[in-house]
Amino acid sequence: MKARFEGRVAIVTGGGGGLGRAAASAFAREGAAVAVVDIDQVAADETAAIIDAEGGRALSLAIDVAESAQVERMVAVTVKAFGRLDAAFNNAGVSEGYGADDEWNEAILDRALAINVRGVYLGMKYQVPEMQRGGGGAIVNTASIAGLVGTGTYHYVASKHAVVGLTRAVAMKYASFGIRINAVCPGAVRTAMVERSIAAGFGPVLDALHPIGRIGEATEIADAVLWLCSDQASFVTGHPLAVDGGATAR
Repeated sequence: MKARFEGRVAIVTGGGGGLGRAAASAFAREGAAVAVVDIDQVAADETAAIIDAEGGRALSLAIDVAESAQVERMVAVTVKAFGRLDAAFNNAGVSEGYGADDEWNEAILDRALAINVRGVYLGMKYQVPEMQRGGGGAIVNTASIAGLVGTGTYHYVASKHAVVGLTRAVAMKYASFGIRINAVCPGAVRTAMVERSIAAGFGPVLDALHPIGRIGEATEIADAVLWLCSDQASFVTGHPLAVDGGATAR
């Protein structure tokens, strides 16, 4: 059976670990050439090496997604290396502001908006025109269940609600150009940050937040991302897909 992304090219930001590494590896296993992007060059290189070792094609880039010129370069280098752009997972993000004195911390708000929102905005700014030139494509932006409900730190909730709104607005603008744009909204997922919470004794609390009885795995989010980017989701655009073990169904 032909791989879903054979002959296609994908960009994954935040690809140095967690959801990004899982998605980048999954795209490659499904036949895509992948640009692995992370602010940490070493982490991006590690993901690219994993892909290469499995017989895939990847390049790695150190990019600050909050910087317009760097994001423009990200797309240009990808297209120069692989010839086109078919899919993008704008996943790079931060989650901060959990301290007792952080509630109204403006610096934390600015950082959340710069990376979580501006990073997604800039990604689409440069990805969409390239997809138009290629006749279409699919973009998935990482939001969160914090983009669907009001639970969480102010900074993070504000930024993720913005990602959902931005996804919907741009999706409507470019639907007629054959470009589908959706968001994935994970619940708690087993990443380095969550592992630290588990190590601190919060594992049972996190499990209890999800009616399914456990937190998610990065590969489960990656599966949703690839589906949204695939032809199997050809009638889906402007949608924030909750992949949350039922957390927002309460």
